[in-house]
Amino acid sequence: MSAAEFRNILVSLDIDGAVSFWSQLFPGYPVPGTRNEVLVAMHMARTSASSINFQERAYSHHWLQDHSFPSLLPDPLKPIAERLYPKQVGGVGISVNSKYPGVQKAIHGVMQNAVLEAYADGYQDDPEKVKQRMQEARLRERKGLMI
Repeated sequence: MSAAEFRNILVSLDIDGAVSFWSQLFPGYPVPGTRNEVLVAMHMARTSASSINFQERAYSHHWLQDHSFPSLLPDPLKPIAERLYPKQVGGVGISVNSKYPGVQKAIHGVMQNAVLEAYADGYQDDPEKVKQRMQEARLRERKGLMI
């Protein structure tokens, strides 16, 4: 397999092609890890390869950062890549009104825990589900406090 073919595999993020390339290059050796690990390695290779288009390198940098992996993009290029693909940050607001600080703190705590549990269950992209869980937790706590 030629360098141009390997470059095309990297550009297209062809996991099966990368596994096949590995098998041809190193016959008898096990393929490195799972499909996800191969994808991570491909993104890392894209960030370090100067022969790859900058937008594709920037995308791989963003993908690696978004999935908590280190990027091999050179430091001078990182700010440019981060302007091309800015990081999105979400947030949840919790507001509790009570004239009793202890009640306010207790309700705020259970609502915060409900948000964290919803995120842990994979609902970070579903604001209605997060809101529903917060409201349920608030009602349970209010009943427990008999408010």
